[in-house]
Amino acid sequence: MVTSNMKNSVKESLIKQLTTGQFVSGQTIGEMLGISRSAVSKHIKGLSEMGLDVYRVTGKGYRIAEPIILLDKKVIEQTLSTAYPKRNIEVHSVIDSTNDYLMRNIHLNIAQGSTCVAEYQSAGRGRRGRQWISPFGSHIYMSMYWHLEQGMSAAMGLSVVAALAVSDAIKALYQIEVELKWPNDIYVKGKKLAGILIDLEGQALEPCHIVIGLGINVNMPSQSGAAIDQPWTDLQSHSQQTVNRNLLVAKLIDCLTSRLIEHSEHGINQMLVDWQQADLYLNKPVRLITGEKETQGICRGINNQGALLLETDGIVKPIYGGEVSLRGADEALL
Repeated sequence: MVTSNMKNSVKESLIKQLTTGQFVSGQTIGEMLGISRSAVSKHIKGLSEMGLDVYRVTGKGYRIAEPIILLDKKVIEQTLSTAYPKRNIEVHSVIDSTNDYLMRNIHLNIAQGSTCVAEYQSAGRGRRGRQWISPFGSHIYMSMYWHLEQGMSAAMGLSVVAALAVSDAIKALYQIEVELKWPNDIYVKGKKLAGILIDLEGQALEPCHIVIGLGINVNMPSQSGAAIDQPWTDLQSHSQQTVNRNLLVAKLIDCLTSRLIEHSEHGINQMLVDWQQADLYLNKPVRLITGEKETQGICRGINNQGALLLETDGIVKPIYGGEVSLRGADEALL
């Protein structure tokens, strides 16, 4: 019986053979992995479905269109700031979901700031149960564990913390100013660049477990981009330098750690000005969609709990998360 772990192991070995960008014959691959030529062909097809652009030339074998610099645990660790205690980092080639992985392990006493990053997610999740398109080796799929002593009641506003951390990292490395869309999206020039997913476990007034997931488009393959049902962009399209994913992961870990420490000490009070400066809809007409209900109003930013401040009929009311979507007044609902 062939298990999913065995399949993933073969895929990981095959990927390592191909990421140099050189041709590798099917026979050589089969001999190295101990599988038949037909099995090699099936695994190559699987890699293509994962978003790798693999092609075959008769007499030469298989290769990928462009060499890929894979995520490297050592490089990431060496790039991290020494201002914070050492954080545990795991790098996976293939995983179901980085958030799900950490949530499954929270009862193993994992350390504060433990981070999981992956080249590919087979079951990546966005908010409201949506699939997160996760082509191999193209983007950042990253989750960090955080133990919140104040309890779940203090978890409100963590999407603000995470969004600002992404903004900090991208600005520091690439001098790109992003736009923040409540409650959990990062945009550049009106198109979605990244999303945030936060999972929690615990009681309202007791210490709880938090997993903060970040999905950031770095260099979108065209075939994967065609599967996304909303306007999107990627970081490479706006950067004059080649985006190094290892450096970006390290900077994201540092910036998220810094913002989470600030949150634990002061809440998001001192972050409100930073949010307002990047708020995509600040003082603009918007539509708030909750299920089949739609409310029109003016976005007036957020409060110190991370709630949206929505003005309707001259009255400003806070809107607290949940299954809601925020759109510009003339923006289509997707």
